[in-house]
Amino acid sequence: MDRSSAGISGHYARSGNGYNQQDDHAASSRRGRYRHATVRQRDNTPRTTPACNQFYQSPAVCPSQHLQCRSVNPARDFYALFNQDTVDSLVSQSEHFGHHYNGRYHGQFANSIKKYTFAAKRPLNRAEQSQLILLLQNFTATRSWNWRSLTTTLHSFTSAGVFTPHKPRDEQVKLTQAALLSTLLDAIIFKCNQKPQARDIDARGIANLLWAMAKLVDNGQEQTPELNAALAALLPHVNAQRANFKPQEITNLLWAMAKMVYNGQERTAEFKEAVAVLLPHVKVQKDQFIPQGIVNLLWAMAKLVDNGQEQTAEFKKAVAALLPHVNAQTAHLKPQEIANLL
Repeated sequence: MDRSSAGISGHYARSGNGYNQQDDHAASSRRGRYRHATVRQRDNTPRTTPACNQFYQSPAVCPSQHLQCRSVNPARDFYALFNQDTVDSLVSQSEHFGHHYNGRYHGQFANSIKKYTFAAKRPLNRAEQSQLILLLQNFTATRSWNWRSLTTTLHSFTSAGVFTPHKPRDEQVKLTQAALLSTLLDAIIFKCNQKPQARDIDARGIANLLWAMAKLVDNGQEQTPELNAALAALLPHVNAQRANFKPQEITNLLWAMAKMVYNGQERTAEFKEAVAVLLPHVKVQKDQFIPQGIVNLLWAMAKLVDNGQEQTAEFKKAVAALLPHVNAQTAHLKPQEIANLL
């Protein structure tokens, strides 16, 4: 399947000046359980954990907010958009708010990079990626970040090609990529494993994370133990949020899971259960899938079967529900989509 045919879940990150929600105030780990390299981290652990029900606004406007509002011109100098001053401001925000910081400005910065690549109609090239990665040595996710900041950052960085392993790759770039990804995965695992369940976990974020994890592996990232741990922590939430997934999110989830098994992911009991709970929703929402969604769903189902998926009654019903829509959408299918369908 053409990689470009993977549907990216809409613009999850927003400038969101009115987005205030409760933060998870657990302190960040000093080095994280899944670190691959040493990247300077701040210990934001408070001696006491006061109750705090809102994110405190900084009197200064974070540069990433300006980036978020700009109309990105791909011809504009990349280095003028993403520079050391911008990243230093993010680090300053994180240090200033400590364990109260919810990662909002980091998420906005990540989304601005995704917007740049969307405007340019290409992922970051090797030179841009190297320049950016060198700036991100202190761009550290912590466990205090909220769900939206975590999911926005990983999804946006993956979409933009921040983690794509270009060749040849500088060793410092490789180490920084691994460390940055590790801090994000550690915070996601922590959030997913909270008891009781973190209240801000939502369906869109789950779909975006699974899409990002599948895309990471498809782009050449190694399926490391922490990536597998993040997937294992995330899968039970597919079941918990099954009633809240929209058509595009169902498409992205099944496409992502098919891509994962295609690239060697083990079909665990949790993995099989997640597929099983999504299939009935394909039938229920069959009239709401766009042509690309129908193509991606049928490709995903074929690839799942090719990798051991049992053709259960629900599976057959889902396929049967989609087939009439292939006929109805014939005039709108692109050559690549026709090829994928066949």
